[in-house]
Amino acid sequence: MLVQAPIKRAKLYRMVMKDHVCPFGVKSLDLIKRKGYQVDDHWLETREETERFQREHALDTTPQTFIDGRRIGGNDDLRRSFGEPVKDPDATSYPPVIAVFAMTAMMAVAASISAGTFLTFRFVEWIVAFSMCVLEILKLRDLESFSNMFLGYDVLARRWVRYAYFYPFGEAFAGLLMIAGGGFGLVAAPIALFIGAVGAWSVVQAVYIDKRELKCACVGGDSNVPLGFISLTENLMMVAMAVWMILKEALA
Repeated sequence: MLVQAPIKRAKLYRMVMKDHVCPFGVKSLDLIKRKGYQVDDHWLETREETERFQREHALDTTPQTFIDGRRIGGNDDLRRSFGEPVKDPDATSYPPVIAVFAMTAMMAVAASISAGTFLTFRFVEWIVAFSMCVLEILKLRDLESFSNMFLGYDVLARRWVRYAYFYPFGEAFAGLLMIAGGGFGLVAAPIALFIGAVGAWSVVQAVYIDKRELKCACVGGDSNVPLGFISLTENLMMVAMAVWMILKEALA
């Protein structure tokens, strides 16, 4: 005779209002269901109802999950209770950089296949140029935050503050000219060479000489990427690309 497994039940209290649906509540509901629980889903449909619930349970936040009459807590607490990873906001993070370079490499593959230049030097040029442009999108999302972080280590920006504001526009301009190709490469080359050389020296001095532990502004001012190899690679790519474009035109 088969013994039926007991039904696992949970209660979830989350904000579902006309003008706001709590995303953490939606995530909690999804996680609980995926773990095999039947959920008693309580909607807190007004601010007053939410505040009353918080007062009754001496809580500051929602959503809140209860399993077997025991309060588990918010979405992070719920994830921990199920052994799921929880993001540490202060931890160093490389996924944004990996995403940029992976996506720009795929863009270069697609563009090169379309142009019939796959696995040629033009393909490599596009990888670098697309990467430069996408990185500048991330920097320009919040120019003030980028400049604040950039001023922490760039040798030129610390002497001339306006350079911190010029840098992302200069790199984006050079990247666009590299994508255009042809004679535009010679215009892009000196810009990329200057920016890349100054940036590379700044990283070397800050990280490898002064031994300072800083965050890299390469993917924007809210980055948790440590300054070092990633930023140095970005700048050396620009230097190498600039030198290549000058040599290519000289040998043409």
